[in-house]
Amino acid sequence: MNFSSLKEFDNEFEYYLKKWHSLKNDLEVLKKILEQMPRGYLPAIVRITGLKVQTEIYKVKHFRCKDMKGKGSHSGIRIIYAYLPEQNKIEFVEIYYKEKDDIDCDKERIKKYYK
Repeated sequence: MNFSSLKEFDNEFEYYLKKWHSLKNDLEVLKKILEQMPRGYLPAIVRITGLKVQTEIYKVKHFRCKDMKGKGSHSGIRIIYAYLPEQNKIEFVEIYYKEKDDIDCDKERIKKYYK
């Protein structure tokens, strides 16, 4: 499986990495899981529907961040990725922290890059 990321994802990731230093290793753990199950598994990783794009877009809802002690997979960090099976590739689109409100993914970004 090949992994890549959008420039916007890289910028967001760098921002959160300053807050939670384990994030880099935590993302590597997620990549190992996605190599085995790129289409996710409920309820931790779900497909986002209704975007009107053909590309398979998924949201990681249960992301473990070691620096967030006591939260486990309920860290509040969300990761959006595109799965491109014909290229055997996963592209990270967005990372955000839902805080108190469960904000949704940036649909405009998804529509900008995927058809």
